[in-house]
Amino acid sequence: MHDYYQTLGVSKTATQDEIKKAYRKLAHQHHPDKAGGDEAKFKEISQAYSVLGNEEKKKQYDQLGHAVFSQSGGNSANGFNWNDFTRQYGSGHFQDFTVNFDDIGDVFGDFFGFGRGGRGGARTSKGSDMRMMLDLHFMEAVFGVDKTVVVERHESCSRCHGTSLEPGTELRTCYRCAGNGKITANQQTFLGTFQTIQSCPDCRGNGRVAEHPCSVCKGRGIEKKRAEIKVSIPAGIDDGETVRLSGQGEAGEQGADHGDLYITVRVKKHTLFVREGTTIRSEVVARFTTAVLGGKIDIPTLDGTAVLKIPAGTPSGKVFRLKEKGVPDVHGRGRGDHLVTFHVEVPTKISKKARKLLDDLKAEGV
Repeated sequence: MHDYYQTLGVSKTATQDEIKKAYRKLAHQHHPDKAGGDEAKFKEISQAYSVLGNEEKKKQYDQLGHAVFSQSGGNSANGFNWNDFTRQYGSGHFQDFTVNFDDIGDVFGDFFGFGRGGRGGARTSKGSDMRMMLDLHFMEAVFGVDKTVVVERHESCSRCHGTSLEPGTELRTCYRCAGNGKITANQQTFLGTFQTIQSCPDCRGNGRVAEHPCSVCKGRGIEKKRAEIKVSIPAGIDDGETVRLSGQGEAGEQGADHGDLYITVRVKKHTLFVREGTTIRSEVVARFTTAVLGGKIDIPTLDGTAVLKIPAGTPSGKVFRLKEKGVPDVHGRGRGDHLVTFHVEVPTKISKKARKLLDDLKAEGV
């Protein structure tokens, strides 16, 4: 004789949520349709949950012990007979039979595709996520910027403030489910006819509905509004990357939480700089004499003008590295480098004097 608490691996002080969580974990692990599943173990944990997952039965179990429930002869929660199921399933003849999917329906729904409509209680859905594009100048992406974006989204109704009720009115009992929040539905499957318990679509599992829905939002609790949202774009963000603003998406119906807002950036190109991750590349052109004799030239960088020292005899195509003068890492791990490619300008028109000097150099073998 197994102790139901030990079967589910929970303490006697466990809450219903903890019991349900433990049951679902074990049910998924031992379901006979899964590789390595254990039919006997699955039956055992289902029986344990049918008792401990019901507050009234749990109290009886705590007071009277295991014996009062051991006479069920294999019946699990809510009238489901595991023996009948395995007998029909194992024989290969799928006759019609009824299964009441309440909390246990979560697990069976995963395997047979019934969804999760029978947990009971109110189930409000979080609002939808929103997505938008935001154009940034090159330097805004490099150093970060604060922006204000404008979106059209659903927000809490200004009249009913998300209650879905016309002010001064109250909720009434749902006629469809008689206040239970759940209805029974039949579903045809390859196994036969299953009877499932689902959340009532009229009251969405609340058991009550608005007698007089809000005249502005028609009972949804939300209305379309224009919103201005401030967003801090981090330094180092790159083209095509996305910023997530939690809770700034669409409002959920009947007071449910907002979804999230995802902002993807488009970074405009720069006339001088090319970005490769956190590395910046640019080019500089210097006179022939500077390349031969050496010197100093001014070059533009992300932080302004810098002086670059050119050694004598620098060839065209030489790359100079300016350490930590590149793009800040978006995660705050320092900055990249700035790579400057040096090019020698070859004059196309020269004076007679310059030509004479070049001829002399040529004669010297330069």
